[in-house]
Amino acid sequence: MKDLKLAAIQSDLYWHNKTANLSMFEEKIWQIGEQVDLIVLPEMFTTGFTMDVANMSEPMNLDACKWLKAMASQTKAVVTGSVIVREKDLFFNRLLWATPEGELTFYDKRHLFRMAGEDSHFSMGTEMPVFQVKGWNVLPQICYDLRFPVWSRNRVSQQGDFGYDLSLYIASWPGSRVQAWDILLKARAVENWCYTLGVNRVGVDGNGIAYLGHSAVYDFKGSTLGFVGTQEQTLLVTLDASSLLDYRDKFPAWKDADDFELKA
Repeated sequence: MKDLKLAAIQSDLYWHNKTANLSMFEEKIWQIGEQVDLIVLPEMFTTGFTMDVANMSEPMNLDACKWLKAMASQTKAVVTGSVIVREKDLFFNRLLWATPEGELTFYDKRHLFRMAGEDSHFSMGTEMPVFQVKGWNVLPQICYDLRFPVWSRNRVSQQGDFGYDLSLYIASWPGSRVQAWDILLKARAVENWCYTLGVNRVGVDGNGIAYLGHSAVYDFKGSTLGFVGTQEQTLLVTLDASSLLDYRDKFPAWKDADDFELKA
């Protein structure tokens, strides 16, 4: 593992306007102005958090996929964010992970936000992939997943091999519950002996829901490495690999963790 440089883009979104959002994020990506390893966009970054799956979804390998792969190739960084993907008669809130080498993998949101009817419009993900970038293992998660620590539990082998080093949460987390967002991001970092990055949006969506951002990066002790308030801003943070490995070695609380099995 080498140090990992992150760029988290906290932004307002154009409601139901894919073309405008892709153009806007392309401009923000080029405004980063320096080489990074991972560029992270919010949940449903092409449309806003919507249940209009019939009109806002697209199949794999169409506009959003091609755009992400192009951005990854041009920036030489992994670029990730979620969009609404259609597979036959099913719809998924899908985090896409595009690499500079042209690979495209994905994670489908596990916990669907029933209070907004997401569980009635989308199909639940059943797989928990771990992605790689620059020697780091990265666990992808989406918004409401943050409230369910069992799903994101960092498994450690008897030899001390960790499942992941960075947990990544992209979100459309409403401002009315932003305090929970702050608390839970820190908790996920501390309890899993990892760095945690949360990328939220700002602005007001087409349903009148306000978002207050609070995108942030926390380390394994819960210390704040980077934080963005309620404004549109790109957060740049470098994660120290040696600090993480040293902490896991010197404070091996993972050896006393309870074992359990997940059921789909």
